[in-house]
Amino acid sequence: MKWSIIILSILTLGIGISANTARQQGYQVGDYATDFNLEGVDGKTVSLSDYREAEGYIVIFTCNTCPYAKMYEQRIIDLHKTYADKGFPVVAINPNCPERSPGDAMSEMKKRAEDKGFGFAYLQDVTQETTKAYGATNTPQVFLLDKESSGKLKVAYIGTIDNNYKDAAKANVHYVQAAVDALIEGKKVPETKTKAIGCTIKWKQA
Repeated sequence: MKWSIIILSILTLGIGISANTARQQGYQVGDYATDFNLEGVDGKTVSLSDYREAEGYIVIFTCNTCPYAKMYEQRIIDLHKTYADKGFPVVAINPNCPERSPGDAMSEMKKRAEDKGFGFAYLQDVTQETTKAYGATNTPQVFLLDKESSGKLKVAYIGTIDNNYKDAAKANVHYVQAAVDALIEGKKVPETKTKAIGCTIKWKQA
C-alpha cells in the first residue's frame, strides 16, 4: 500500500514538473499560437481576430518602465507605421504585474500611449496567462505571427527587434523588418530566433 502511494506521488510530481516546464517554454518557431482577448488603453478588449484584413501580427511584449523597452519605443512605433498597412500591425502587450511595477498600471499605460502617440493596440495581460502561453521572458520581446490561409497563426520569428538596443541609427541588422519583409514576399525568414535583450517580466507573486 505504501509503495503504491509512493509511486503515485512520483508520477504526479513528474507530470507536474513536465507541465510546468512546458508552460515556461511557451511557443517555439513553427508552433501555432492561440488568440487572446485583452483590454487595451482605449478601454476596449482586443483579439487578433479583430484584424480581419491582417496577414500576420507583430506581437511585442513591452512595458512602460523597462529602459530597454523605452529605447525601442520609437522603433516599435515605426514598425507599426511601416507594416500595418501592409497587413502586419503591431499589437503590444504589457505583461508586468502592476502590483510589483506600479508604473505599468493601466492608468500609466494610457498616459504613455497618449504621450507617445501610439498608433497600435497597447494591451494589458492582467492574468499573465497570454504571456505564459507565448513563453515571453523579457520586455521588449517580439513574436511574429504569420496568418495562414486556414486562419491559423504560425510563429515565424521570436526575439529582438534589431542588433543595437542603444542606438537605432547604429543598428545594421533589423531582424523583425527582415522577417516581415520575407513573409510579405513569400520568402523564407532569414533568421527565425534571436536573444531578446531587455528586462525580466514582473510576475505576480504566489
